[in-house]
Amino acid sequence: MENGKQKIVIVGGGFGGIELAKKLRNKNIDVIILDKHNYHTFQPLLYQVASGGLEADSIAFPIRKIFKGQKNLTFRVTEVEKVIPEENKLLTTIGEIHYDHLVIATGSTSNFFGQSEIEENAMPMKSIPEALNLRSLILQNLEASLITTDPQTKAELLNFVVVGGGPTGVETAGALAELKKHVLKNDYSEIDIDNVNIYLIEGSPELLGPMSPQAQKKSQEFLEEMGVNVMTNARVKSYNGKSIELLDGLVIPSATVIWSAGVKGVVLDGLNPECTVRGNRLKVDKINKVECYQNIYAIGDVAAMITDETPNGHPGVAPAAIQQGNLLAKNLINIIQGKPTENFKYFDKGSMATVGRNRAVVDIGKIHFQGIFAWFTWMFVHLMTLVGFRNKLIVFVNWVWSYFSYDRGTRLIIRPFLRGDKWKAINNPNSQKVEKTESSIVN
Repeated sequence: MENGKQKIVIVGGGFGGIELAKKLRNKNIDVIILDKHNYHTFQPLLYQVASGGLEADSIAFPIRKIFKGQKNLTFRVTEVEKVIPEENKLLTTIGEIHYDHLVIATGSTSNFFGQSEIEENAMPMKSIPEALNLRSLILQNLEASLITTDPQTKAELLNFVVVGGGPTGVETAGALAELKKHVLKNDYSEIDIDNVNIYLIEGSPELLGPMSPQAQKKSQEFLEEMGVNVMTNARVKSYNGKSIELLDGLVIPSATVIWSAGVKGVVLDGLNPECTVRGNRLKVDKINKVECYQNIYAIGDVAAMITDETPNGHPGVAPAAIQQGNLLAKNLINIIQGKPTENFKYFDKGSMATVGRNRAVVDIGKIHFQGIFAWFTWMFVHLMTLVGFRNKLIVFVNWVWSYFSYDRGTRLIIRPFLRGDKWKAINNPNSQKVEKTESSIVN
């Protein structure tokens, strides 16, 4: 406590952390937000950055600008190395930071389920750097396919595999199918389009598991109409960077495997392992307090509120994180003032996923609809959720342009991607090495 004010430290500038900090505006407390990046990422549209539909800066917004004029808030770009709960402090790359209340809003990262070979070779897509990596790899492989004469290598370069049939996997496969249909025939006329194959692999019997049977069935129909090879009840055994092998023995040559098969919470070092549950999430009570501690809280993807109604916790979606951040702000003020707290109750606003042009599926309560109206609904909801008027305008203009022109204007290899531990500019052999940018621990 400094100057008689209690200090609330929020680790993570995602949906939950941002909402919490905004609701603490003008309160008699000090708020500190820590994040490895200086921007908030609108993760639902990362796949459009990866497929060349949007530029990265249209789905990112400066955190400092979000809180412009909020005098009780401090923001620092740093990486949290460890939390020491006994001393109420964090060890970070910029030094020690003390807190009275700690809120962990670090989100989630790709879960490779302990398969190190797949983790080394597959492409995750949970941050803007990862989405840009994927965009570069896709375009680089298309360029390389034009000059190779080996049929096996060409097949590897022209086969694109998406693992995971959740919303991210479905939307990514659909975006690649549209890229194939509307862009490749113009930009890469030398490529035989029939040799470009897109696969979507899902381990369960249906796509979009949490959604309604109507949405599951229609999304698969949409993808198959677009030429995607949908493979359900299929599990990945291994991937060596050149071919992916399934448990049933099927081998698909591919130099581009996109991994969206699962996520796990990003938990800070130093916390009691007994506080975590399945999916590496922190077990929290009904006010989002981590059950092992008295002044540490968790919200969003990293939090698991296990109840009879939610045996697996709440879904890892933006509305859940935002609602938790909103209520936690009220509860923290009540705790500081010695007042009763309010239990969290999630209001499910529905689920949706887009497959491609005029194709989407939407579930809102008992209402289920698909097709063009669902597509417009999906676009409207995502536009309204984007942070910043400029971003809304840029994304809207890009979508309108793409819709009428059948084109995607950001097919740029700005930062070439090379597999391995290091990045370098392949068009400049004499350039100095650049350290690989790792995924943010507080994304």
